[in-house]
Amino acid sequence: MSQKRRDNRNRILRSGESQRKDGRYAYKYTDGFGKPQFVYAWKLVPTDKTPAGKRDDLSLREKEKQIQKDLDNGIDPIGKKMTVCQLYAKQTRHRANVRQGTQQGRKQLMRILEEDNLGACPIENVKLSDAKEWALLMRDKGYSFKTINNHKHSLKAAFYTAIQDDCIRKNPFDFQLNTVIEDNIEPKAPLTPAQEASLLSFVESDSIYQKYLDEIGILLGTGH
Repeated sequence: MSQKRRDNRNRILRSGESQRKDGRYAYKYTDGFGKPQFVYAWKLVPTDKTPAGKRDDLSLREKEKQIQKDLDNGIDPIGKKMTVCQLYAKQTRHRANVRQGTQQGRKQLMRILEEDNLGACPIENVKLSDAKEWALLMRDKGYSFKTINNHKHSLKAAFYTAIQDDCIRKNPFDFQLNTVIEDNIEPKAPLTPAQEASLLSFVESDSIYQKYLDEIGILLGTGH
């Protein structure tokens, strides 16, 4: 019988597990595309202590459990590591045929994401509370409700694509913005009958606009 592999504390290592000379543990697995992948950790189990000077993180066994859960549910363990900026860039590349105004809005949102911690965050780590905090921060920076809402819709669409691609399970931007910040958009009020009559009277008597009298009359009658 082949000898069981053990770590430097004489603990038996499972299939796919190994320990490097520097003490760091590694786990090798095969992703959904049949390609080998690796994850690393300084601890084998949660009760181990992180070596001095090393960043505290999940243990290898905890990471293995997450990976297996993702694989069982069809979640892409690699795709979920992409940042919000990377996800949004991917989304915009797939929908390139848009108007110039939309392109400018996309550039603005990408600039906002690049300047905010949210943009560098892996999409798997973005929670509902993070998305709401982002909206509040946008408001505090002076952006209007309409602008924030437009950008939220764009991010919601991007995260929905990530769900379709089996990268994540939930959409953190799936919430009503007016439950977080006040909707201060003033509703548009239609012209009163007196205002319509005044407008038509002006158009009829004006040498420049009188040629548009019929068109304006039609619009007033059908645009309510």
